[in-house]
Amino acid sequence: MADINVDVLVIGAGPTGLGAAKRLHQVNAASWLIVDSSEKAGGLASTDVTPEGFLYDVGGHVIFSHYKYFDDCIDEALPKDEDWYTHQRISYVRYKGLWVPYPFQNNISMLPKEDQVTCMNGLIDAALECRVANTKPKNFDEWIIRMTGEGIANIFMRPYNYKVWAVPTTDMQAAWLGERVAAPDVKTVTKNVILNKVAGNWGPNATFKFPARDGTGGIWIAVADTLPNENKRFGKKGAVSKVNAAKKVVTMEDGTTIGYEKLISTMAVDHLVEAMDNKELVDLSKGLYYSSTHVIGVGLRGERPERIGDKCWLYFPEDNCPFYRATIFSNYSPYNQPQKDAKLATQQLADGSKPQSTEAKEGPYWSIMLEVSQSTKKPVDEANLLKDCIQGLINTEMIKPEDEIVSTYHRKFDHGYPTPALEREGVLKELLPKLQDMDIYSRGRFGSWRYEVGNQDHSFMLGVEAADHIVNGAVELTLNYPDFVNSRQNGERRLNQGPLSVKKDLPSHPRK
Repeated sequence: MADINVDVLVIGAGPTGLGAAKRLHQVNAASWLIVDSSEKAGGLASTDVTPEGFLYDVGGHVIFSHYKYFDDCIDEALPKDEDWYTHQRISYVRYKGLWVPYPFQNNISMLPKEDQVTCMNGLIDAALECRVANTKPKNFDEWIIRMTGEGIANIFMRPYNYKVWAVPTTDMQAAWLGERVAAPDVKTVTKNVILNKVAGNWGPNATFKFPARDGTGGIWIAVADTLPNENKRFGKKGAVSKVNAAKKVVTMEDGTTIGYEKLISTMAVDHLVEAMDNKELVDLSKGLYYSSTHVIGVGLRGERPERIGDKCWLYFPEDNCPFYRATIFSNYSPYNQPQKDAKLATQQLADGSKPQSTEAKEGPYWSIMLEVSQSTKKPVDEANLLKDCIQGLINTEMIKPEDEIVSTYHRKFDHGYPTPALEREGVLKELLPKLQDMDIYSRGRFGSWRYEVGNQDHSFMLGVEAADHIVNGAVELTLNYPDFVNSRQNGERRLNQGPLSVKKDLPSHPRK
C-alpha cells in the first residue's frame, strides 16, 4: 500500500495542473492531490523578483482568453478592478533603424521604397501562385513563401522565426499556425503602400490584461489559494522521483509514495517517460524537439524615455542583438519595479563602464525584459549573454550608452518552446494514447507539446478538460480540436463553461 492514496493525482502546479485541480475541487466527484517541486504555484507562468525589487515573468505573458470558464476562474482569484491593468497592445518590429508597426507583413508601407518594391513583388507572386496551388505547404517555410512571397520571407519572416524557434523554418511544420501568424491581404497592403497608411491592430491579444501586483505569477498563486491546503503538496515534499505506471504509484523525492487511479501529469512528457523508466516511450519521445529560453532583465534609473513611450513588446529580426523580443515590463504595471523613493546603487553604465558614484540614490525606475532562444542549431554564448544583450539594447537604440543600470537578471529555462517540428504529430499521436492507456493524461505546454494551445488560457483548459474527461467522459476540445478552439470569432469565442460530453458543432475528425 502507498503512503497516500487518491483517485486523481495531478503533477505540476502551473496553469494546466491548477486547471485540473480547480475542476476536480469544483465537481467534488473524486479524491485528488496536486504536487509541485516549487514552493509556489505558477510553473512556466511564474514571476521572479530581483534583490533590487524588479519583477520578471518567465518570458512575455499576457492574459487574453478563448474560454468563459477560464475568465470566471481568474476573476474569482483576482476579483477587484484594482487587481488589473488593461492595455492596448502597442507593438513594433525593429528594422533598419525604423519601428515598423506589428504585424510587419501588413505594414510594409513603413519600409524604405526599395524594400517596399521587393516585398510587393513577392506578395504578388505569392498571390498568383496561391490561385493555382492544389497542395498544402510541406513545411513552415513553404507556408511563409505562399503567404508572403520571398521579399517579406527574407527581410523578416525567416530571420525572425529562426531567432524565436532556434531552428530553420524548413524544419517546422505548418499545421500549428492558426491565428498565430497574420496572413497579409494583398489589396489592403497595396492600398496602404500607395496611401502611406498603417494597418490597424490584429490578433487575439490586441487588448490584454495584466495583474497590478506580483506579475503573471501572482495570478496563479491566487488561483492556487482558492484550493484547499490539504489537497496541495508543494516544495521539497512535492518533488517527483519515479512514476510506476504498472502499480499506479508515484514515489516522491522524500520517499513518500502516492497511489492513484488516474494521473494528470503536466511535466514535460520527455521527463515523464524518463521518470517512468520506460525505454520504448523514452525512445519515442526523442522525436520531440524544444528550444531553451533565456530571460534577461535590465532595470534602469530615470524617467521612461520618450522613444520608449507606451510600447508593450517589440520584435527584433536583425542580427544586431541576440534577443528576438523585448517587453517594456515597467509599462505593464507601476509595481513591476521599485517605487521612485527606493534608493538603489548604480551597478554599471550601459556601455559597461563604472559609474562615477556607487552611492544608493532614488529613482524613478523602468525595466526591459528580453528573450533569447537556444538550441543545438542555434548556440548561445551563455557566459556573455547578459553583456551581449545590453549591447544589443544600445545597438537598437532602446537604451543609451550612458544609461544607469541598477539591476540585472538572467535565468535559463531549459524547456522554453515546444517546437512544432515536422516529426511532432507522428510522435504525439503514438505517445499520448499509449500513456492514456496506462491512465496517464500528459497535458500542458510540454505535457501535450502543442504550442498552438500553449498559452495560459489553453494550458489551464487542458487541465480542466482532462479532469472533465476523467470524471464524466467529456470531449477534450483543446487537445483534440485546437483549430476549432482558436478560430472562434470574438463574439462567440468564449467557449461555454460546462463540460462538453457530446461532439456538438465540432469538425468530424480530431487532429491526429
